[in-house]
Amino acid sequence: MTFSRRRTSPIKPTDSIDYKNIDLLSQFITEQGKILPRRVNNISAKQQRAITKAIKQARFLTLLPFLNQEI
Repeated sequence: MTFSRRRTSPIKPTDSIDYKNIDLLSQFITEQGKILPRRVNNISAKQQRAITKAIKQARFLTLLPFLNQEI
């Protein structure tokens, strides 16, 4: 039986989940612009809700694109 290592959370306790933190938010978006699911991100449900809310707010303020048009 093999055990895999538990991945550490990509969000550090000092990181603030905010719509202005584009570098952090871009880690949770695919190349097409979709928000990655929680099981891929390996973050808690509370953090996922905050990330989703911040991404949507950043999209609305045009800090992040809704779609990636580079095909």
